[in-house]
Amino acid sequence: MQGTVDGFAYGAVTPAASYLAAGVSSALGLRCVVRSLHNRQSWKPGWLALGAATIGCGIWTMHFVAMVGFRIQGIPIDYDLRLTSLSLAMAIVTAGVGDFAVGYRGATPVTLTAAGVLTGLAVVGTHYTGMAALELNGTLKYDSLMVVASVVLAVTAATAALWTAASYRGFPAALGASLLMGVALTGTHYTGMAALSVHLRGATDASYMSGLYGNSSPASILLPLLIGPVVFLILSGVVVMFDPQLVLGDGDWSRATPRRRRNTAGVPERPAQPPQTASLFEPRDQPVGRHAGPRGH
Repeated sequence: MQGTVDGFAYGAVTPAASYLAAGVSSALGLRCVVRSLHNRQSWKPGWLALGAATIGCGIWTMHFVAMVGFRIQGIPIDYDLRLTSLSLAMAIVTAGVGDFAVGYRGATPVTLTAAGVLTGLAVVGTHYTGMAALELNGTLKYDSLMVVASVVLAVTAATAALWTAASYRGFPAALGASLLMGVALTGTHYTGMAALSVHLRGATDASYMSGLYGNSSPASILLPLLIGPVVFLILSGVVVMFDPQLVLGDGDWSRATPRRRRNTAGVPERPAQPPQTASLFEPRDQPVGRHAGPRGH
């Protein structure tokens, strides 16, 4: 028996929310990667790890926000927590490999392409592992052509987003990269859902469903799972928003220390030192001026 699949039980609310989650998390994660590339004083592993975790959580959150609106007429849906957790770990680790490759090998064409492929595969892997976590009285089947289309869309859009973020600076490039990553994430999800068909098996009467699953709805199951990743994304946003390079906008770090230049008027010129920042992932073992000689001689 063929089940009737509905991916828009709440209309446009869940697609819009999932795209918003994808775009915001992508903006934050890509900003961390670009930050590690353009400022050598940064603690590179910290920014890259934050970027990987943010992009991975964004991929996972986007998928399960969209799944809140997923229904199969006549049967309830539950989720295997082990596979659901595995899909989150897969997203973070796979995106992290691409991020660290760009961070340490540089924004070369080969590295950006490889990182884009890995990020796209993170999106695909998260989606289909998340779908494998579904527990229902039926079997999931996919149209092969649509699955291939979802993979191509994920890889292409993710690669374009990384190229845009790493190759151009300024707000327009950051916005464009975020929008592209949003397309990669949500486009892959809904293309994959278009490939889905469900074949029901056995009894689907109300007593069977109530005995097996209780009265839980997809929203009541998924929303508690989303709390942790959403809180992490908020904290990540706080860290990135207080980054001085983001505040300056164009990355001109020389504007971060005008007061110090005025205070040193009339003092013999010393070799320029790297500007210091108050960012969370900055090394603090070389404070400015601690060993400076006495003035007024």
